Amino acid sequence: MSDCHQGGCCAPPTGNSARFRRALWLALVVNGAMFAIEFSAAWHASSVSLLADAVDFLGDSANYAIALFVLGLAPVWRSRSALIKGLSMGVYGIFVFGQAAWAAFDSTVPNAITMGRVGFLALAANVGVALLLYSFRDGDANMRSVWLCSRNDAIGNVAVLLAALGVFGTGSGWPDLVVATIMSGLAVFAAVSVVKQSLTELRGNAGQVSAKPEAAGHMH
Repeated sequence: MSDCHQGGCCAPPTGNSARFRRALWLALVVNGAMFAIEFSAAWHASSVSLLADAVDFLGDSANYAIALFVLGLAPVWRSRSALIKGLSMGVYGIFVFGQAAWAAFDSTVPNAITMGRVGFLALAANVGVALLLYSFRDGDANMRSVWLCSRNDAIGNVAVLLAALGVFGTGSGWPDLVVATIMSGLAVFAAVSVVKQSLTELRGNAGQVSAKPEAAGHMH
């Protein structure tokens, strides 16, 4: 672990900086465009993992929009926003798991070529966004949730490419279902991390608020 992670050589980035705001706007545009592309491809390719990734792009677009809205607000509102985003990530994970379980009863084989092409495009988009947001990964819960979304997206895209190879090589749909299940697990794991941090920050903010009147009383 570097000294920066221990607070020894660099201060945490500020969530209200112009640089972070520009990064969020770009991430919002990229994710919105990729949702439209990947949702259409998932429908035509009959791929659960592509559908999961498309829904993830939609959720991330909403998350980036929320993050932009709360940038200038008090820390307590940024923590509340992160809590909502963490819960939404958990709901997404459960939804993907349900879709994979439902698709397990269907014998349709996804189109591996479409999966591979769209998965590669999505990977390029998400790696770009993840690199853009990398320097903000150690900020507050709001900033951390944004970074985790981008990181998990890139990992999910690699998994989709592996699923495409698996479908192409085996001629069956089970690799697609396995990857969709893994993606749901990633979403739930990240959701737990963000929710825990946001709740910790909310408790800290509540303690600071409750301490202010008491401190004021000592001044009289």
